[in-house]
Amino acid sequence: MTEKAMARNIYLGEVSRNEEVRPDFFLMKIRLPAQFERPLPGQFVMVRVAGLQDPFLSRPLSIYACKQGPRFCTIELLYRVAGKGTRILAGLIPGSQVELSGPLGTGYRVDRTKKNIVLIAGGIGIAPLSLLVRELRRRSCRAADAMTVYLGARTETALVGLDALRQSCSRIIVCTDDGTLGEKAPVTKAFQRDLPKYNPADTALYACGPKPMIRSLAGLLNDQYFCQVSLEERMACGVGACAGCVVAVKDASGNKAYRRVCADGPVFELKDILWE
Repeated sequence: MTEKAMARNIYLGEVSRNEEVRPDFFLMKIRLPAQFERPLPGQFVMVRVAGLQDPFLSRPLSIYACKQGPRFCTIELLYRVAGKGTRILAGLIPGSQVELSGPLGTGYRVDRTKKNIVLIAGGIGIAPLSLLVRELRRRSCRAADAMTVYLGARTETALVGLDALRQSCSRIIVCTDDGTLGEKAPVTKAFQRDLPKYNPADTALYACGPKPMIRSLAGLLNDQYFCQVSLEERMACGVGACAGCVVAVKDASGNKAYRRVCADGPVFELKDILWE
């Protein structure tokens, strides 16, 4: 990508909300120019504090919600404090300015031929899937009846986005590793129990979560279902220039190839991912 192309995607935004919704989990609302493109579910932005040189690199955050108006656009970012960069973001107050580039990457592809829509989220993986839920509801009022969401986390305090999700979806299976809320089981185990209910010909699956969760899901589905996953990888540039976030996949000929999660993803067909 050229510098000119990259510059077109860089915006100066103003933080209007930055609230801790769960311990170490924050919801940030940013006001941007109206020219900010409507993001596809699964796309992300690179964010940094305006004028701050340390840390130098921006942080990749999935877009949790977006509302566009005639004068400005507002996006919401649901994120977990995981290091120095996100801890600095967590300290921002309303009125703070951020530099933001995006929307970046590829989004989920909605298959309208499927009558069952299954979403599987682990931890902060609920962020891009929540935007997908909203998009499905925007396209069809029947989507709420077709959707089932499996939401998992380590413990109740790490479950984020559940209240908002309940406003859009009536079938939500909650799992926690310690049993403090919902079923005491990994989220993939709860899904495995229900798997016989979902006919591969009629079902579309979308997932986001830690790599072990995605790998376990691949073993359960065995390439029999339409399934797209958003991968969580460390990103430096966000546009594919540094090639620091590559994953192994099968190309169109079935051969091994490497793809950049930031530029070629973060959404991939689950059946194409090679687990090394």
